Amino acid sequence: MRQAGRCLPEYREIAARTTFLERCRDASLASELALQPHRRFGMDGVVVFSDIILPLTGLGLDIDFAPGPVVANPIESPADLARLDGDVAAAMAPTCAAIRTLRSELGDSAAVIGFAGAPWTLAAYASEERLSRDLVALSSLSYRDPAFLDQLLDRMAWISAESARLQIDAGADVIQFFDTWAGMLAPPRYERSAGRALRSVLAELPDERPPVILYARAATHLVDALADVGPDVVSLDWRVDLAAASRRIGKRVSLQGNLDPAALTAPRDEIARLVGELIESGRSARGHIVNLGHGVQPHSPLSGIAAFVESVQGAKTPARVETQ
Repeated sequence: MRQAGRCLPEYREIAARTTFLERCRDASLASELALQPHRRFGMDGVVVFSDIILPLTGLGLDIDFAPGPVVANPIESPADLARLDGDVAAAMAPTCAAIRTLRSELGDSAAVIGFAGAPWTLAAYASEERLSRDLVALSSLSYRDPAFLDQLLDRMAWISAESARLQIDAGADVIQFFDTWAGMLAPPRYERSAGRALRSVLAELPDERPPVILYARAATHLVDALADVGPDVVSLDWRVDLAAASRRIGKRVSLQGNLDPAALTAPRDEIARLVGELIESGRSARGHIVNLGHGVQPHSPLSGIAAFVESVQGAKTPARVETQ
C-alpha cells in the first residue's frame, strides 16, 4: 500500500518540504513517491501516490490535511449537496498523469495499482469537519434522514466511479476500492447503504475493466457481504482468519492480505515463518495476493519490510503468489 513510503528516508526528505496535497497534486512527485518503495523492495505491485478524497477537492469541498483530512464546509443538507459540483477529471489529472508515468517506467515488471474511495467512506469524510471515530454525522444522518443519505451516497457513487474510470483510462492494471469505514455498519445496514452504493459504482465501470479489489477495515462480520458486492478480490485486515474466510467465500472471489503490520518489527526468521503460515492459509482460496492487513506503519524497520517481500517472493510456487 502507498503508506510503504512513510518509513523511507527519501520519502521523509520530500515530505519535510511539501504538504500532503502538494505531493498528491504534483504528478512527478506522485510517481516518484510511488516508485521509491519499489526501488528498495521490488514489490510486484506499485500503488500510485494519491488519496481517496482528492476528487472531492475539485467539487467544492474545502479540504486540508492537519495531518488527517479537515473539511471546512461539510455536507450537512440537500442544499450543501447541491453545491457539490465541479470537475473530477481536473482533480484527478495529476494522479492519472502519475499512473501513465508508472506504466511507462515499470513496463511488465510490476502492476500499476490505482484506487478510489467507496461511496460510504467518501460520504463519511464529506459530512463531518473532522471525522469522528464513531462517524457521528453520517451515522446519525442514516437514521434521521435515510432519503437524504441515499442522495448523498448516489452522488458519492458517481464521484467514486468517475475517479476509478479515469485511472483505468490512464492505464491502471488494478483498481482498489477503500471502504475504510464500512466496518461500522451491521450487515443489514451495510446492504442498505454502503453495499448498495458500491454495487452501483462497479456497474458503472467499463465491461473490460481490470480486476477490482475491495478493502474494508475491521469488517470481519461483513466478509460475505463484501464478496457479494461484486469485486474480484476481497482484501482482509489482520483480524480475519484467512483460512476460515477462504472456506466461507469459496471460489466467489480471490483474497488479499493479511499479515499484521506490526509483525514487520519481528526478527527476520519470525517474519519468514509468519509469511509461510499466511501462504498456507491462503492456498484454498481461489487466488491469494499476499499483503499486509493494513498499511505499513511509519515506524516499521526497513529490514522488516525487505524480509516480508523476500519471504513471499522466495516462496513462490507455479500458482504465482504476489505482493503489493
